[in-house]
Amino acid sequence: MKAVIIEDEALLSEELFNKLKHTCTDVQVIEVLPSLKTARRWLMSNAEPDLLFMDIQLSDGVSFELFENFNISCPVVFTTAYDEFAVKAFKVNGVDYLLKPIDEEELSVAVDTCRKIIDSKAAYPKDIQQLIQRLSQPHATAYKEKFIVHQRHQWLPVNTEDIAIFLKDTLHYIFTFNGDKHSLDFDSIEEIEDVLDPRQYYRANRQTLISIKAIQSVRLHENQKLTVTLKQPLKMTIDISRERAPHFKKWFDT
Repeated sequence: MKAVIIEDEALLSEELFNKLKHTCTDVQVIEVLPSLKTARRWLMSNAEPDLLFMDIQLSDGVSFELFENFNISCPVVFTTAYDEFAVKAFKVNGVDYLLKPIDEEELSVAVDTCRKIIDSKAAYPKDIQQLIQRLSQPHATAYKEKFIVHQRHQWLPVNTEDIAIFLKDTLHYIFTFNGDKHSLDFDSIEEIEDVLDPRQYYRANRQTLISIKAIQSVRLHENQKLTVTLKQPLKMTIDISRERAPHFKKWFDT
């Protein structure tokens, strides 16, 4: 299968290219397009590929705009950092998606789904206009507004907006903006992540969720890794891997 990647972050497109090469040997990436403008130009001048990988939010627009200009009939896999509401919209409308950072096993499953669509010659993507309309509508998502913490044999409420960082060590902890530390009764950091607003909190690594309001500065290293310094009085630094750096940049710049 011939595939085209539409992704504006070079590290993310390289990552996807390498993972496709490793897990899906029958997929040949024939072009990597870094913007909406180059994607339009390429689609005007070339035959449609067998498979498209599209980042949703590009530097010069939203990839959904391509469906307004071109009659795209090949399977499309969106790569996205959207919240749970949007993911449910993808499922309802039968459009494939991958959450960033991309997992190889999930990538393999998505490509296998596309193979079946191509073999059956089914119409695809389904109801794309309905999906675009649904994602464009404002919606209210119920994120957790407070957490119950343990302090001296008491349970105390802490408002989510007052929490600067969630940290998993032997136990789960939170640090508030004034530097207070409290233990938290949760099974996993993933469970905490699921109830937070993804625009306000970022999963920096397996142990840490940080508030965008807690960040003082971000340092870029020569190896493309990042070091995030949190505001006083927290006095913390958090490392973000080279692979996650482009995704963090997009989140931080939103």
